[in-house]
Amino acid sequence: MIECDPDELGERAAFGQERLDGDLLDVVRYAPAEWAYYREALPDPGYPWRYVRESIHRADDRGILETRRRGNRIEIRRRFSYPDWVERIVAIENKPDLDASAARALSDQLERDVAMGLADEVWIAIEADDDRVSAALFEDVPVEAGIVEVDSTALTADVAWYPRTLAVDRPGTRILERPDGGAHDASAAQFEYVEASEKRERRLEIAERAYERGWRSYVDTMRPDCRHFEGRTDGQLLPYCRAKGRQPTARECAGSCPAFEPEPPTWRTRGWPIEGGPGARIKQILADRRERRR
Repeated sequence: MIECDPDELGERAAFGQERLDGDLLDVVRYAPAEWAYYREALPDPGYPWRYVRESIHRADDRGILETRRRGNRIEIRRRFSYPDWVERIVAIENKPDLDASAARALSDQLERDVAMGLADEVWIAIEADDDRVSAALFEDVPVEAGIVEVDSTALTADVAWYPRTLAVDRPGTRILERPDGGAHDASAAQFEYVEASEKRERRLEIAERAYERGWRSYVDTMRPDCRHFEGRTDGQLLPYCRAKGRQPTARECAGSCPAFEPEPPTWRTRGWPIEGGPGARIKQILADRRERRR
């Protein structure tokens, strides 16, 4: 999950919906406001300049950078100033069926995430049940990781353990190899330090990938092509299942649902405003709404 500054996020839209990879970020972030030879304007990349030229041409093709030739020299000028739009990154491991065995298996990855410190917070999301979370269940989970219990039926969540804020602006530790005894083996593990500058680059690349994916929509996981599915407005357009008489969860609203019935073919032959069927229309409405918010 990416927490953003709304105004800066709006300025990020000028660079298009596709993500900017590390090479493009190195170009657009340091491109000058006035024309300049690219080798004098950009910092030394640490790899051959021919790859930088390739990135410059890709940025030019996408319309996010201006280029011109002066003799044999390529000059560049920025079209937009790349904003500082990312405020916080929250990593959430979604484990609805987590048990003691799965918690032990997950602990190694969580230890690595915490040691690296790329995210501001690390969480585990589990399915809530009648019993409170057992301390023994999470004895192998790092204390820095938060735990939240989600009731997917009632659409509520309770925090069982609050996370610690990680030092994203300080060097991190990359665990390369653990001893055979696992995450809590007392023998030495191989690791290396990661500079804060490298972490900043990685965080921005993660945010760019999330930006490209966009906002998640229930239409991506549910079945609006079911005859029992409809959208109801309660401040926002929400899914409703006539067969169940309530708002369904993403897990329930699937092709495997016993009540699932595809829309009759005749529904899909109607004209405007539900051309292609109600399910297709709901998808289009939400896609248009999501595009406007981007």
